[in-house]
Amino acid sequence: MPTARKRHSVTETPPVEAALNALRSAVPGRRIDLGELVVLGVQSKLDALSANDARRNALLQELADRVLRGDSGIDPIAAAEVRRTGWARGG
Repeated sequence: MPTARKRHSVTETPPVEAALNALRSAVPGRRIDLGELVVLGVQSKLDALSANDARRNALLQELADRVLRGDSGIDPIAAAEVRRTGWARGG
């Protein structure tokens, strides 16, 4: 059927087949809406990315706090110098 919208095709590779078979078993006789699965999958992926970003931000804040307290093992003066001049491997 002609459409102005993008079309996609999905090959049932073993992991995709396993996931779809699990869903088919859970809802026997019901049609699986792949569009709905894409929307749910995208939301799940966005949630995971957001959680990863939040974790990364928390770790960066923890490191910054440790550096400011002086208990990170990082020399803040040397770190500032590297930031100012760039990193160069010696030797």
